[in-house]
Amino acid sequence: DERMAAKLANYGEEIMRMAEKNLLLQILDQHWKDHLLRLDHLRQGIGLRAFGQKNPLNEYKREAFDLFQDMLAKLREGVTMLLSHIEIQVNSPEAVQKPQAPREMETEHARIGQFGDAAQPTTQSNATIAQASNQDAKRLDPDAPSSWGKVPRNAPCPCGSGKKYKHCHGKIS
Repeated sequence: DERMAAKLANYGEEIMRMAEKNLLLQILDQHWKDHLLRLDHLRQGIGLRAFGQKNPLNEYKREAFDLFQDMLAKLREGVTMLLSHIEIQVNSPEAVQKPQAPREMETEHARIGQFGDAAQPTTQSNATIAQASNQDAKRLDPDAPSSWGKVPRNAPCPCGSGKKYKHCHGKIS
C-alpha cells in the first residue's frame, strides 16, 4: 500500500490509472487465451469420464468452473505483482507527440499508360465479352424455350420471369 501511495503521488492519478488499465488488459488477454486453450484440452478428454460412470457434462461444468476460478486468482496475483514492481517513465509534454487529425481519404486513379501495353488486351477482352453477351441476348427468344439451349439450373430464367430457371421452366417433373 505504501509503494502504491508513493507511486500515485509521484506519477499522478491519471497516469497510474492508465498504466493499471493497460497492464490489466494485457494480462487479462493472455490469461483468457490460456484459459480457452485449457478448456479445449478439457473438452477433448472429458469423454473418458463416462467410463467412470460420471456424467461428462456435469464433470465438464465443474472442472471448467474450477479452471475459471484459478484463472481469476492468477489474474489478481499477476496484476498485483506487476503493479508493485512497475516503473513508469514520464516524457516531457514537448516530447509527447500529439495524435494527428485524421486525414481525408485520397483517391488515386491509375493512368492508362501506367503499365505499358498491358491495359490494351483488357479493354479488348471486355469488348469481346460484351459482344458475346449481346449475341446471346439476340439468340434467346423469351417465348421459345427451344432457342435457349442448356441453361444452368441456378441462372435466371431466360423467359424474363425473374425466377431461377430451376423454379420456372427448368422444373423437374
